[in-house]
Amino acid sequence: MMKEKVDLMIIDAEEIATPISAGRPLAGEDQSKISVIKDGAIAISQGKIVAVGESQKIKQQFEAKHVISAKGRSVIPGFVDPHTHLVYAGCRHEEFELRLRGVPYVEILKKGGGIIETVRKTRNASEDELFDLASQRIVDFIAHGTTTVEIKSGYGLSYEDELKMLRVIARLSKETELDIVPTFLGMHAVPPEFRENRQGYVELVCERMLPDFVGLAEFVDVFMDEGAFTKEETERVFDKASQLGYKLKLHADELSSSGGAELAASYKAVSADHLVHISEKGIQAMAEAGTIAVLLPATTFMLRHKEYAPVRRLIDANVPVALATDHNPGTSPVISQAVVMGLATMLMGMTPAESLVAATLNAAFAVNRGHEVGSIEVGKKADILILKAHSYVHLVYEFGRNLVEKVIKNGSVIYES
Repeated sequence: MMKEKVDLMIIDAEEIATPISAGRPLAGEDQSKISVIKDGAIAISQGKIVAVGESQKIKQQFEAKHVISAKGRSVIPGFVDPHTHLVYAGCRHEEFELRLRGVPYVEILKKGGGIIETVRKTRNASEDELFDLASQRIVDFIAHGTTTVEIKSGYGLSYEDELKMLRVIARLSKETELDIVPTFLGMHAVPPEFRENRQGYVELVCERMLPDFVGLAEFVDVFMDEGAFTKEETERVFDKASQLGYKLKLHADELSSSGGAELAASYKAVSADHLVHISEKGIQAMAEAGTIAVLLPATTFMLRHKEYAPVRRLIDANVPVALATDHNPGTSPVISQAVVMGLATMLMGMTPAESLVAATLNAAFAVNRGHEVGSIEVGKKADILILKAHSYVHLVYEFGRNLVEKVIKNGSVIYES
């Protein structure tokens, strides 16, 4: 029998471990369902997966221009990071030291630190400087296995500087190897010049930024919480964003129980993120709406808060759970989804299988990419990691170690350790 020719084959893997999507994010008992193929192989053509199965069968059916042996290795989908603030200038190590001395983050925000400190530095940086800084970070993300990333604006907080950030994100999408999902987060904080005129800033966002940024951002996000934006302000922005065709996300219930989960669900938001202080009503509302919970344990860890998002209650209520780094210069300079998986298992009570689903398939659905990436299935993009371990469980078992040996993006090797 003549073999079908393909571009690349990965063969002899100790295991191929992947969620199987069925066209939707996985929730409840399904959150832990991982397909594990022993002695597995993958055939790839034109950047897409064309076959997955046991090595013997794949070798009999296909021949490839390039073959990678994954003997003794675990093969998993590329990580999807559905919540980052990757474009910024400067750092906030002084704030980190203040928090170590016991100064609450809310107090730092109220005194003009926190987000506003990064806003000042980002406003002063040129577009090229921001691009160069973000490009260097993306190299690190790739080395830790991320193949698709969401990036928010939100450190400009003026028309010109939010536009500058969105232009940088668009350029990163064209000139780097990652798939990038752009989100407009103009409602990240009230800028200093509008401190006495909050409604004026909301007006600027709704009447100028949102209409003009159509095409530059796919999602609109708002930070609705204590010290940030109110329910009424969020509703106004969401109403306008919905009219203009944006998809919705929400920073919800991070610092207090503010009704964010309920509001996100009422707007059928794709995701509500953080959720440390989510109410039972909010959990039920998200389950009914199908809104994905994007949890950010690295942020809680870095803030040294004792209470984490109630992941077991969310899973038990059939809310799909995703994980993200929340990479930002103030509260989570983390770049590794494997580290986030480790925190989620050891500090929040997820299983390794649940955390892998959360960092791949469910994360992909949280950025509206679940039909393209997030699992090793026929027809999807060949975004694949080969690990220096015989089981995916080692991602959390060997906490803090980067086990990524090879990163394959769209069928091409883009990183080798």
